Amino acid sequence: MSATTDKYAFGMIGLGVMGRSLLLNMADHGFAVAGHDKDAAKVSSLNDEAGDRAAKGFGDVKEFIQSLTTPRAIMMLVPAGKIVDAVIEELTPLLEKGDILIDGGNSHFTDTNRRVEQLEAIGLHFFGMGVSGGEEGARRGPSMMPGGDKDAYNVMKPIFEAIAAKVDGAPCVTYIGPGASGHFVKMVHNGIEYGMMQLLAETYEVMKKGLKLDNDAMQKVFAQWNEGRLQSFLLDITKDIFAFKAPGTDHLLLDDIKDEARAKGTGKWTSQVAMDLQAPIPTIDSAVSMRDMSKYKALRVKAASLYAKEPISLDGSTDEIIADLEQAFYFTMIISYAQGMHLLSNASAEYKYDLHLGEIAKIWRGGCIIRSKFLNDIFKAYEKDAKLEHLLLDSNVQSLVEGALPGIRKLLSKTIVAGIATPAYTASLSYFDAFRSERMPSNLTQAQRDYFGAHTYELIGKEGTFHTQWTKAED
Repeated sequence: MSATTDKYAFGMIGLGVMGRSLLLNMADHGFAVAGHDKDAAKVSSLNDEAGDRAAKGFGDVKEFIQSLTTPRAIMMLVPAGKIVDAVIEELTPLLEKGDILIDGGNSHFTDTNRRVEQLEAIGLHFFGMGVSGGEEGARRGPSMMPGGDKDAYNVMKPIFEAIAAKVDGAPCVTYIGPGASGHFVKMVHNGIEYGMMQLLAETYEVMKKGLKLDNDAMQKVFAQWNEGRLQSFLLDITKDIFAFKAPGTDHLLLDDIKDEARAKGTGKWTSQVAMDLQAPIPTIDSAVSMRDMSKYKALRVKAASLYAKEPISLDGSTDEIIADLEQAFYFTMIISYAQGMHLLSNASAEYKYDLHLGEIAKIWRGGCIIRSKFLNDIFKAYEKDAKLEHLLLDSNVQSLVEGALPGIRKLLSKTIVAGIATPAYTASLSYFDAFRSERMPSNLTQAQRDYFGAHTYELIGKEGTFHTQWTKAED
């Protein structure tokens, strides 16, 4: 695509922070781009920030469409749900067969499936693309997960590869697969993000209530960890948050923020789909549940007046417990990723996405919110064995997990006694212990199901299904 000053090679619908930042990123790489938003202030912001770059904002949608070279390439970056459908309804009469429409928001993958069929039927190319990295990522280099119409993606590939984050020279974008696979992978990315954020919140809780560390001490722990094997974007911003003072004060802004977490739904969607696909992801489930729990502030205050006692200090030296906590966080971080990759594996089989998990790990190493040093180990695991059934079956990951296991066992034995809530940590360890169990107690569950509902059971070493009359008839 060539850049001209009177025609633009790429258009963006939605000039919020993400849309505007992506456009400016493209303009920095030499692409002539245009944007449209109904909010005049956002149009002005783009035009002001564009300066001499080949980027222009339009308030009128028809002028915007007419400014684009054909076949047109347009991305929507608007809130998921009905707004996406409304934008499509407004745009389609103005487009021509062969034009490309991209949904770069966090749409639910089932909505994307529907839109693929809807737009293919009228001759438009359409694909969904997850974009991760927040404002800074969009401006300087995001991680992108496009899935759907491969021919359309190949047209867009030079632009996306140019603006993507780079790791070892490789762009953090790749074609994910057919249908809604791009949005599905982004949804699971967000689920892992939920898990990691909850684990960091629980780490904060352990250090604050269990070790009585002040904010400076906690900041030093997070900063030190971020220099080692735990290095990640989320840990990096956490150590920054523990150094940020409320404007005009000498205390942290963090201490002024309400303890009620909000969500946009992608974590919940991940848990819902995981249950549909029978892929256990209890670390992510716990993270979703704890955001919900946080919203019950009034109830928690009442319960605290009845039950709460100041958690007792953790038994042991601070240095020893911090060392255990480091191991515990590393262990649970691995488990959170492992659960997400297993869910992707199940989805690939169920929806015929033909996902390449190594390539997904590769593009998550830079630009996105869940980027971390450990993603290199995930990438290498799937590079070594593309058909790896579960990340925890990789020999290198096995050694990393076993090395960190003593720390989490020691830590949780103390936090439970102390009365410190660590649900994601606990769920991660229990997931691992169940995963490595050759024989689970599920035989009892089957017996109970057959007892009360005649649901039958299967026997060890004997083909077929069986039912037993568990209660003897009275004489």
